Amino acid sequence: DYVVVKMIPDNRLPPRHLHAVHTGKTFAVIKWESPYDSPDQDMLYAVAVKDLVRKTDRIYKVKTRNSTVEYTIKKLEPGGKYHVIVQLGNMSKESSMKINTVPLSAPDALKIITENDHILLFWKSLALKESNFNESRGYEIHMFDSLMNITAYLGNTTENFFKVSNLKIGHNYSFTVQARCLYGGQMCGEPATLLYDELGTGEDSSASKRGRPTDVAAIVVPVLFLLLVTLGVGFVVLYMRHRRLQNSFTAFANSHYSSRLGSAIFSSGDDLGDEDDEAPMITGFSDDVPMVIA
Repeated sequence: DYVVVKMIPDNRLPPRHLHAVHTGKTFAVIKWESPYDSPDQDMLYAVAVKDLVRKTDRIYKVKTRNSTVEYTIKKLEPGGKYHVIVQLGNMSKESSMKINTVPLSAPDALKIITENDHILLFWKSLALKESNFNESRGYEIHMFDSLMNITAYLGNTTENFFKVSNLKIGHNYSFTVQARCLYGGQMCGEPATLLYDELGTGEDSSASKRGRPTDVAAIVVPVLFLLLVTLGVGFVVLYMRHRRLQNSFTAFANSHYSSRLGSAIFSSGDDLGDEDDEAPMITGFSDDVPMVIA
């Protein structure tokens, strides 16, 4: 003997296993299962999305007979916080969860340029890679002093640079630049962080790439200048010696020039010897010539 029992579906049960499959900057994919297996008719779900930052509500309706339901919530904001509630259309028990969308990316190529009494922070426009960012929103800049262990808000700007003054010698600073926070600082972009050493070289790992060429140039330029001056003096000395030698040779050649022959005559060692042979030879002294010895 046996008996077949068919359970009556209970539409007052909540959806099961509600969770987020994927979360982006402006959307979120959520997934859940029906209150009971293998629904035999279409089921109407109400998906309520509460914006915890803006304090607004939106409700979407989803009608399906599938046991597993996947739904994409669109028109969300980067860095937002949301409370999602899913229940049957008859206001049965609910399932809920919280979603945080992905914030805007950090600005790229954050760099420091050191001036006489201040520094300048530079970065690339965030609109180049974030289609959801408008330059009118601007950026905000924070500074952390590691010696004093304090964080200060320096201000905001819609430009791609920011001037920082009144830095203390001997302090190490960390600067952060991010998309300006909205609604009481609850919706912010990812920060780009840069270290700055005021005591040492006055620059961090990124800024050192700009500071080192200046330091090297301060050493190389004087050395090159001295080398050029030395080479110039050497060329002048060589030129003067060359002119003196040329003038001496010209004077020597002119003193031996024969206008009759049309050429210069130079005597060799043999010629000198012959002239000595042709000179009269002293053979002796006369007796009547007194010899004087000094």
